[in-house]
Amino acid sequence: MSVTHAPQTADVLTRQDPELAEILLGELHRQSSTLQLIAAENFCSPAVLAALGSALANKYAEGYPGARHHGGCEIVDVAERLAVDRAKSLFGAEHANVQSHSGSSAVLAAYAALLRPGDTVLALGLPYGGHLTHGSPANFSGRWFDFVPYGVDAETGLIDHEQVRTLARTHRPKAIVCGSIAYPRHIDYAFFREVADEVGAYLIADAAHPIGLVAGGAAPSPVPYADVVCATTHKVLRGPRGGMILCGGELAERVDRAVFPFTQGGAQMHTIAAKAVAFGEAATPAFAAYAHQVVANARILAAALADEGIVVTTGGTDTHLVTADPAPLGVDGRAARGRLAAAGMVLDCCALPHADTRGLRLGTAAVTTQGMAEKEMERIAALLAGVVRSEVESVRAREEVRDLVGGFPPYPA
Repeated sequence: MSVTHAPQTADVLTRQDPELAEILLGELHRQSSTLQLIAAENFCSPAVLAALGSALANKYAEGYPGARHHGGCEIVDVAERLAVDRAKSLFGAEHANVQSHSGSSAVLAAYAALLRPGDTVLALGLPYGGHLTHGSPANFSGRWFDFVPYGVDAETGLIDHEQVRTLARTHRPKAIVCGSIAYPRHIDYAFFREVADEVGAYLIADAAHPIGLVAGGAAPSPVPYADVVCATTHKVLRGPRGGMILCGGELAERVDRAVFPFTQGGAQMHTIAAKAVAFGEAATPAFAAYAHQVVANARILAAALADEGIVVTTGGTDTHLVTADPAPLGVDGRAARGRLAAAGMVLDCCALPHADTRGLRLGTAAVTTQGMAEKEMERIAALLAGVVRSEVESVRAREEVRDLVGGFPPYPA
């Protein structure tokens, strides 16, 4: 990717608001000089950034194309229709709503479209990789609905399909949610569809993490199986921070009304335009090659971490995600994350199934965008293990990280 937009923005801010310009340039420097291994992050293109910083940010556009509550929406209507058409084409969906402000907003709207407070919902439990919107008591989902959690097999770390079926038959949920923030394997959407049909439940796929891989043909699509698919437009999809919902035509009106006016107000038209740019980019052969490289990199990284003595959950990965337990190296996930942060390696902690300690969650989307491949994944794994073991001092590790990312700038000059 070439950088053309960011410096122009920086120049304007430097003249008008040098204090904020310094903050923005500092963040760009942080992203460019450290390893971005957070599974939910990526580098969007200069074209996406240009749309985000465009004049569409000025337009109030409550409602939908052709039915807005404000005048002067003729141009933004075209932009939203373009985003919708591109999303439908990219994912083979009958309907797409691109107004959700985030993945959580999309899930909220899906629940609002299909459920009523007090309904029973079956979802992956939080200790096994479920999201906050899958029943956390601190979240609206856990307060408004009766969530029944399913889990993963204690030995394999894979979703316990027999438990899912048994729980569904016992509790007869109104909806079943499949999806995770820390499950590195493909979801068997056909199985979940079968169970949902057996008990008369809606199937909601929370595909926030794999949707970019789906776009690139590197992961199975939930669209043919789920009644509603919720997703984000950042992560592997490499668009702006935001959400979207895909569904069949029979649920289109219910989903749209659940987004607006039930859960949100005016659409963020600059973000919707940026989503349209990202959908267009994701429809290219170059993006398909990128998505497959993301998976290849994750598999190499997982294998290399295992060779270093770190326990990789499920024994590997099918996606961009790697979840791992550094305990064999003498530390838990939180301590390991702190050491790695000091060395310029940015990643997350996550719950480990059937364990009392925290693990590490890594992703290869951002580093793959930078152009890194298998050789760099092996180097990252070796450096990570050395830092966690305290065999490599943070100062020396930071220098090695700078050397590595210096050869792969996210926004080349």
